[in-house]
Amino acid sequence: MKTNAMDLNSDLLRTFVTIAQCGNLTEAAARLHRTQSAISVQLRKLETDLNARLFDRTPKGMTLTSSGEKLLPTAKTVIAELGRARSLFAEPLAGHIRVGIPDDFEDTILERALAEFSDRHKGVHVLANSGCTSGFPAAVNQGQLDIAVCSGPENAAGDVFMTEASVWAAGQSGPSTLDTSVPLAILDRNCWWRDLPINALEKCNRSYFVAFKSSSFSSLKSAIRAGFAIGVLPESCLENGMRQLTTRDGFPALPASKRSILIRQGAPKDLTDAMARALLNARL
Repeated sequence: MKTNAMDLNSDLLRTFVTIAQCGNLTEAAARLHRTQSAISVQLRKLETDLNARLFDRTPKGMTLTSSGEKLLPTAKTVIAELGRARSLFAEPLAGHIRVGIPDDFEDTILERALAEFSDRHKGVHVLANSGCTSGFPAAVNQGQLDIAVCSGPENAAGDVFMTEASVWAAGQSGPSTLDTSVPLAILDRNCWWRDLPINALEKCNRSYFVAFKSSSFSSLKSAIRAGFAIGVLPESCLENGMRQLTTRDGFPALPASKRSILIRQGAPKDLTDAMARALLNARL
């Protein structure tokens, strides 16, 4: 018997989308505040209802099958529409909230998050601070920010909601040969993105020289896109005019970046919950 689309449980769809975003059952469970076994049961139920395998289990995590790829856009739409339906009957929020957002966030994610929040909560004044996340935990602890998205290696502060690959990036016409010293673009600020490419190249004895330094992530991407230098970016920041370099080009594998949401103790819960939802929905 075929499953009626109206019979599909929205909670199962939300679990499916979260697993697709995280690529990992453990992180998806943490984001949903459930046990790994519980979301595994939900995924099996959804696959049974649809009579389709939605993920392949690999040593690196969960990857979508062709059936999963087909379901994902519809599942995202259903969840977004349900969120809009709930907001029709929610009490309007008011007040002030200060949010820290990484400048290495993909531009469209930042735009969607702020647009959704401001559209749904017109009575809330938002002060958004986009920049290096290394100072965000201290700013939250000192009461300067109410909520912040932090990014970094395994010890990222806050509740992890996604893991993203870090990649070597070069311009379409930039250098990548195995036998040349790497012209490196680095961030000139105290964060793990500054040290990551240098440490990785030194560990594999690949020669390099610093060709470009900037405190701006946007400027870093410009230097890479121009073919002037090679740098490390979150995978989502690869743009037109860039290409990814791999071990075949003589570049070592890189650790993933974890993104987390950190909330100030005592911050207004209704406002921080709403902002957290907007940030998470922006990844849909």
